[in-house]
Amino acid sequence: MKTLAEAFEHTLQDIYWAETALAKALPKISRSVNNAELKLLVDDHLKETKGHIKTLEAVFKSVGQEASGEKCDAMAGLLKEADGLIEEAEGHALDVALIGAAQAVEHYEIARYGTLREWAKVLHHDEAHGLLTSILDEEKAADAKLTALAVMAINEAGENEGKRKK
Repeated sequence: MKTLAEAFEHTLQDIYWAETALAKALPKISRSVNNAELKLLVDDHLKETKGHIKTLEAVFKSVGQEASGEKCDAMAGLLKEADGLIEEAEGHALDVALIGAAQAVEHYEIARYGTLREWAKVLHHDEAHGLLTSILDEEKAADAKLTALAVMAINEAGENEGKRKK
């Protein structure tokens, strides 16, 4: 890459691959969680992720590119970590660990979409800027929901678990 336009295209391909991989991984994560609220959040995020893929296809089109993905090593690693948690953890520990893994995914996506949005602005890709802003807003909202669930429900259950051990 030698130009901002090339970096934009590469990063767009990266996040497209990441969202596609996430859409494939979320059903397994949903089947693995124990907490009903967490399952609902995961299922809702799967619907959003499928929407993000379609929105990214519109972004590609708006900048005159064909939608295509390039393997995202960061997302591959985050999803591998989630798989490992599913194999190693159980019960409450699995739920809290998966919330942490899900937030790592959200934070990665927030970083990528924030960068892409600003690059789109500089490159005068106005339609892409608006589309990327909408995805970024949804990713931030998903992260806020995960935080609220962790603080209110999951952490409370963990406190009770700690009291039983004393």
